[in-house]
Amino acid sequence: MSLDDLDRRIIAELRLDGRASYAEMGARIGLSPSAVKRRVDRMVADGAIQGFHVRLDPELDGAGTEAYVEVFCTGTVAPDELRRILKAIPNVVEAFTVTGQADAIVRLRASTMTDLEAALEHVRLAPQVDKTRSAIILSRLIEHRDG
Repeated sequence: MSLDDLDRRIIAELRLDGRASYAEMGARIGLSPSAVKRRVDRMVADGAIQGFHVRLDPELDGAGTEAYVEVFCTGTVAPDELRRILKAIPNVVEAFTVTGQADAIVRLRASTMTDLEAALEHVRLAPQVDKTRSAIILSRLIEHRDG
């Protein structure tokens, strides 16, 4: 699937205000509400738009303690195996394979430092994990809300 200029403008509108009506978006970009809806439905069906989400303040969600963890594995571990290991840990918010010395970077969230430590220990206990290196988030300086 490819996106044309109107699709990109609709996506930009959704990023600005995901709750805007099709009529509001259409008025801003020069399309009828039904044309906007058809395009959004097509982009969802084609997989260009992969979902609509609510982003909660982590403090209000009970998960205000956060860390990035570099994961170093023993030997070679396939990404699917790493995914399986990390999906079993509820505190894992995101995980990525990366270039460099670490095999993966994981973002953990927890309600307390004790819970974060327990989640980190869960990662460390996986037999494929050799070591980890953590950085606890102190404050957010910039956070783009579009992806």
